[in-house]
Amino acid sequence: MQQLRRLFWLAPWLALEAASVPFARAQAPLPIYSDHLLNGFQDWGWASVISYTNTAPVHSGSSSIGVSASYWQALQIGGRPFSTTLYSNLVFWINGGAGGGQSLQAQAVLASGSAATYVLPGTLPANTWKQYSIPLSAIGAANVTDFEGFFIQLRSSGTTNTFYVDDVQLTSKPGPALVHLNLNASQAVRGVDVRWFGLNTAVWDGNFKTATSISLLKEAGARILRFPGGSLSDQYHWASNTTESNKWTCATSFSDFASVATNIGAQAIITVNYGSGTAAEAAAWVRDSNITNHYGFKYWEIGNEEYGAWETDTNIPPNDGYTYANRAALYIEQMKAADPTIKVGIVVTPGQDSSVNGNTTHPATNSITGQVHYGWTPVVLATLKALGVTPDFAVHHRYPEYTDPKVLPACPDSDSLLLQGANGWTGDVADLRQQITGYFGAGGTNIELVCTENNSDAGAPGRQSTSLVNGLYYAATLGELMKTELNGFVWWDLRNGTDTTGSFDPSLYGWRTNGDLGMIGNLSTRYPPFYAAKLMHYFAQPGDTILNAASDYPLLSAYAARRASGAVSLLVLNKDSASNFNAQVTLTGFVPNLSVPLLSFGIPQDEAARTNGPVSAQDIATNNFPSAGAVFNKSFPPLSLNLLELIPAPPRLSVLAISQPGALGLALEGQSGVRYVLESSTNLTVWNSVLTNTLTGPTLNFTSALPAGPAQMFWRALWQP
Repeated sequence: MQQLRRLFWLAPWLALEAASVPFARAQAPLPIYSDHLLNGFQDWGWASVISYTNTAPVHSGSSSIGVSASYWQALQIGGRPFSTTLYSNLVFWINGGAGGGQSLQAQAVLASGSAATYVLPGTLPANTWKQYSIPLSAIGAANVTDFEGFFIQLRSSGTTNTFYVDDVQLTSKPGPALVHLNLNASQAVRGVDVRWFGLNTAVWDGNFKTATSISLLKEAGARILRFPGGSLSDQYHWASNTTESNKWTCATSFSDFASVATNIGAQAIITVNYGSGTAAEAAAWVRDSNITNHYGFKYWEIGNEEYGAWETDTNIPPNDGYTYANRAALYIEQMKAADPTIKVGIVVTPGQDSSVNGNTTHPATNSITGQVHYGWTPVVLATLKALGVTPDFAVHHRYPEYTDPKVLPACPDSDSLLLQGANGWTGDVADLRQQITGYFGAGGTNIELVCTENNSDAGAPGRQSTSLVNGLYYAATLGELMKTELNGFVWWDLRNGTDTTGSFDPSLYGWRTNGDLGMIGNLSTRYPPFYAAKLMHYFAQPGDTILNAASDYPLLSAYAARRASGAVSLLVLNKDSASNFNAQVTLTGFVPNLSVPLLSFGIPQDEAARTNGPVSAQDIATNNFPSAGAVFNKSFPPLSLNLLELIPAPPRLSVLAISQPGALGLALEGQSGVRYVLESSTNLTVWNSVLTNTLTGPTLNFTSALPAGPAQMFWRALWQP
């Protein structure tokens, strides 16, 4: 990642519980144009003249789109693909201008190919605004997963007078009266990886080696830290603590980083300098870290995003997969000679034809399909395979959005599409695993997939980066990632620095006047992603198991984990900005206690930060939910993170008949996989632990007779956290 990475707010919302009367929820529409392009949409048109800042006529606001076209030319608006499951109609206002008489047709644009054509009835009236509401089904775009946009095309049966378009949006379908969330406590997905709780750290962070940073990292639950972070990795020389472009020493040295990492007991991912460094320099770094100073840092990656032209690369040719693979083989050899226990990773990217970068001389053949490709990842994998070198892991970075400040005031960020697209990890992981299989073969099964950078926007950060939406994105993307084979998740980053060159469009939720890709601003200002990380730390930890949880509505996501103690964590995210959602939660294979803890973070906490409310009001709220059960209802407020800690229902004890005089036998009935403690007391005040068991079935008989003890002995069984 490069180093860059209508003030609007809502009043607090009250969550109505199970007594709420079900009714259809009105979801927020998806604006496409209102005075300017919104939600990441761009001009893809091929008309003679298209102006997005036309001042007259306008339907509302200050601008409209003016289109001067020849026959069969079109206004086209497009962006990244997304699902239309939530949307029903394409709606816009159109004006025939001074002459009118145009005959037009509309068509959806899908990533998979062309869609159906809808001919607008009649011709456009002169100097009159007319609204069209076209069902997505009429243009072949209903319930598709790859909608990119649409075009409005001039047909040859009418005039070619300039026409105008304004107030374009996709209207939303009504939300469900009741969302169904299902959790099967017996369906394990995978174990929790310690590397999921990671943060990038930066050499320019002058506040890093402080007691405040150590406290904040512990509070956020950080378990692995990456250094030196980002594109500076390919300029950074660890021994001198300098970079190629700046000869002064950086604010945070490697020893500073190591001091903090070891203080909090975190592992580390070190990114060695590929772009302007050498294998010998990297090996010396490993030796200094693990042999001389005994830090025991296990994970090392070779370079940062070397497939990108933004990355420093002094090799000839630069950003070349074949060159990278050959040099990476030397890095791996020399670094592991310094410490054979380390794991070394390489840089990859999805797409067999992604980042070809002019390579035409080093083809890679997919062993499964037989097809030849020249993209970065195929060439890197095939070359390493030919060299007989197997990396330990492959590194993926993911940023769904990119803001170039030179093209504003268009709004490249989209709150709705960002949150709806958090499940893109599944496709990325499948793509990368298929490439490893196709270009590396059977020996690649042990190559792990790891994400060492993720945030919402890889460009200039704006309002979204420091908003509640980005906190929700953090939780949603980690929740989705936990269901894949990815064994690492490292957020960009702890501190990054404030920025005001990104998008602060009024359509984006939030109130902060600065952007920042860090979780922390300045010394200790906590942004919403910090609290999201803190909440995910409560959701699951190493030793726990991710469970299968499902929702039948995309805007209310559910994730679950089985704790080592047998308790179940249920995380529910409401990703809509306007609606409470009533949900029915159905648990299979687990019966919770009636009253359970509820942790939440959302609009009330964000509003407390806006109004300088008490610090306690800005933090995660801790409450009690009194109505849990095998099936229960709960309402979830808009833009909220909700964690229900479902503790097991109390077990039952019954007396067994035994033949041994003066002894007692007991049977415990509880839930499989839950740890219970058996306690005894003579006065119902002081209880002593007798033994602890984790049930492997619904009942456990204590077949060895328990001593009866005094004439009056009380027994109880409790869930043990």
